[in-house]
Amino acid sequence: MSAKPRRIDLRTLLPYLRPHRGVLLLVAALSLIGTLATLLQPLLTRAVLDAIGASRPAGRFVGGLVALLAVVAMLNALRDYLLQRTAEGVVLASRRRLAGHLLRLPIAEYDARRTGDLLSRVGADTTLLRAVVTSGLIDLGSGVIMISGAVVAMVLLDPLMFAVTVVGVALALGTGMMIARRVRPAARAAQERIGDMTSTVERALTAARTTRASRAEERETLAVGAAAQAAYEAGLRAARLQAWIGPVGVAAIQGAFLLVLGIGGARVADGSLSVGDLVAFVLFLFFLVMPLGRILNVYTQLQLGLAALERMHEVLDLPLEADASDPQPLVRSAPAVEFDGVEFAYAGGPPVLRGVSFAAPVGARTALVGPSGAGKSSILALIERFYEVDAGAVRVNGVDVRRLPREVLRGRLGYVEQEAPVLAGTLRANLLLTVPAATDAELLAVLDAVNLSDLVTRTPDGLDAEVGEGGVLLSGGERQRLAIARTLLASPPVLLLDEPTSNLDARNEAALRAAIDAVSTDRTMIIVAHRLSTVVDADQIVVLDEGRVAAVGRHDELLVSSPLYRELATHQFLAT
Repeated sequence: MSAKPRRIDLRTLLPYLRPHRGVLLLVAALSLIGTLATLLQPLLTRAVLDAIGASRPAGRFVGGLVALLAVVAMLNALRDYLLQRTAEGVVLASRRRLAGHLLRLPIAEYDARRTGDLLSRVGADTTLLRAVVTSGLIDLGSGVIMISGAVVAMVLLDPLMFAVTVVGVALALGTGMMIARRVRPAARAAQERIGDMTSTVERALTAARTTRASRAEERETLAVGAAAQAAYEAGLRAARLQAWIGPVGVAAIQGAFLLVLGIGGARVADGSLSVGDLVAFVLFLFFLVMPLGRILNVYTQLQLGLAALERMHEVLDLPLEADASDPQPLVRSAPAVEFDGVEFAYAGGPPVLRGVSFAAPVGARTALVGPSGAGKSSILALIERFYEVDAGAVRVNGVDVRRLPREVLRGRLGYVEQEAPVLAGTLRANLLLTVPAATDAELLAVLDAVNLSDLVTRTPDGLDAEVGEGGVLLSGGERQRLAIARTLLASPPVLLLDEPTSNLDARNEAALRAAIDAVSTDRTMIIVAHRLSTVVDADQIVVLDEGRVAAVGRHDELLVSSPLYRELATHQFLAT
């Protein structure tokens, strides 16, 4: 994505956590109790050592220490479970939000972006939020409490040894923070390379048959390998930075302990410090340094999570498909569809439509014909408002499509794409995509209308028969007819058919034409066709050439008045 991403900080994470604030408050309470209980352990340990040194009974202190350890363990287990559950909830909510946003982006955004990279944002990037919630929040909160308690106790026990400790820990912590700040851009780069790799794999798998037929397996394998290598190298760069953070923390622990043991041992030897005080100070030092190390790790995890949030919000910040700014009521007496001086070009491309004007009357069948690249399919896309016109207007029942709510507009349109996509799943699932409440009788009727009844009887599964990924278990013609059946089931007032017979043989073409004739009563149809035999009986034929309307009329009229149409008809043996 070329646009510079906006800066993401911890405030961006708050909306993801807000629905879980009750559980997080409970986790914070458990963490506070557990931390305070942990801070009591050095004091009980000192009491045990002092009692043993003075030959006094130490059983009650030992019992209290054991009980304290058990309580801390149970509190931490409950806390960690609640955090894991919350983290999964955050990931679930972020995936739902991101997927919902992706499915509502303008179609032009899909044209400009790679599917694999978008999938990576929903999968890999959202997963990084889990670590931020599980390790990040609790370690940050409990670490601050633990450090505060340890600092107070160490100052009270021995200010001199505390001062020595602070110098060593501060140096190590400052170095670690400088390293951790560099993790975020490295992590972002690694996630981008993962997106690139996912896109490459997605392309190779989608075109698997073409790849095999072209004997290009080795080239595609090399391409995937190169993308994987780039992701590997980007991951290594992030890993090298992360690898330094652990040793820095260990160095802080070791250095601090050596200093304390050296100075504390000397003070015990001269009698200015008891053995119990030294052990307690060492334990408090442990409770100081270990949370600092975890906080440093938390900072690193936050950088990883914020890098993922940046990539997620690059998508979430994209504007959704525009809806009607000033909704207008339909005009029933107006043409079903009307183009008025429409100019249109795809982003970064040459003009596709140049001043296109025509009207499709209500209840009539309008055909769009012309050479490849004349703009026929683009007209259907503009009616559906997949794209915005550059000039002019597209009207449905007298209202500019920009003044119709999307639900109203698309509720009046039935659209069958040229590729006739079939979704992975069953016959039933594909048909119910448009009308979820349709009955089995209605499903069987619409399949019969497009000559697909044999699909139901072909296997014992009937309507629950699988069609395979992308409809691979169906023939090209069957996929085309299933897509048409799915559209016919909704019974929209306007049908937009883009090359409906492109994959059909003569027999099935005749059957489909009969089905279209049967459903076209009192319904407007706009059909894009290269095969003129399917539209010779249309009420009007719009001839397009290089993005302009070259002629409008019926078949017999155009054979006389339009040289281009006559040429097309002659090539298809339809000219008399």
